Amino acid sequence: MYNLPIADNLNISALAGLFDSRATSYKYLYFLSLLDILKRINFARLSAISFREIIVEMLANAWYPHKFFKLSFGTIDQIANKLDALELEITEPILKFRDPDKKILRNTINNQNLEDIINSINLYVSYRLIRPFFTQETRGLKDYDVNPAIINLAKNQFDIKKPLYSFNAEDQQDCNAIILHPDWVEYLEENYTIVRGWVSWEWLNYMQQQNPSIPNVVNKLFMPQQRDSLANQTKYWKTILEHQDIKCIYSQVQLNKDEISLDHYLPWSFVAHDQLWNLIPTTKSVNSSKSNNIPSEKYFSNFVKLQYLGLDIYHQKVSQSKWLNDVESFVAELKVNQANDLLNLEILTNAYEKTIQPLSSLATIQGFSANWVYAEK
Repeated sequence: MYNLPIADNLNISALAGLFDSRATSYKYLYFLSLLDILKRINFARLSAISFREIIVEMLANAWYPHKFFKLSFGTIDQIANKLDALELEITEPILKFRDPDKKILRNTINNQNLEDIINSINLYVSYRLIRPFFTQETRGLKDYDVNPAIINLAKNQFDIKKPLYSFNAEDQQDCNAIILHPDWVEYLEENYTIVRGWVSWEWLNYMQQQNPSIPNVVNKLFMPQQRDSLANQTKYWKTILEHQDIKCIYSQVQLNKDEISLDHYLPWSFVAHDQLWNLIPTTKSVNSSKSNNIPSEKYFSNFVKLQYLGLDIYHQKVSQSKWLNDVESFVAELKVNQANDLLNLEILTNAYEKTIQPLSSLATIQGFSANWVYAEK
């Protein structure tokens, strides 16, 4: 899908081959993290970037897809286990996406004892990532000879073959940093958007293979810069509340249209969208209490009835064109034949059963807490 820009003085084919040989997420996270670091320092020509800084960035980049969205990185991948082993105190800015540069998250990770994690993750990835620059020279080598060979080749041919980087020591035991080639820094600066798009596309393909049944993987790989506004969805439910008294399905509290909070019936961190078919009005306290939990099945019938009531009233109170436009997500995601099928409670119930129940089971398997029941405080 992506054609990397050509540069006469650089081996672009080697760059394009960075991920040809991979069994884990490490290479993707490593290169993404290098790009993040370079972008943050405005592509300054540094003498070296430490392994620790790169690994911290990798762990920060892996935190949201693993801990927040509960994606799998693969059966033999250890990045999730490394994160789980850390005793991280995650603050509200991180959870509320108010840490756009991952500064708080990176500092939180960096304050941990990371030596074992750094040595484990970096046993191969720093060296094997740039192997495509020395394919011929390393072909046929015993596995234990590859790393030392790449270290020597990167140093001795730094100005000839121009690998992406070399290392700050000649012995693997002493290596603790990489030295980026200045020509590559210049290339990455000039072509950052394209290169970032390319590696993000490769990363997405890998993660979709590891999570074949998970919805919306594309929106779960990186920390959202901000949550989308729910203004239109709130307006939809306020229109309904202007014409019908409604009680919260969880607490049975009468809802005030000016004080509603919209609840994602299936957690946002699982579906990663704000589509109306999964949103219902509740109170702020109930919504806060429910958090990212999956509601008990005892609420399902009332959830569908509330959605049916909302659709029916909205159909009566707005124009046909607006109705068709605003219920588009219901038709698409619930897989009904036409919009008017949404006005048939039996059809709607069957459609929700086929949609919600498998997703709830999948979310539970993925690690989301199930069978949540509201308990009045």
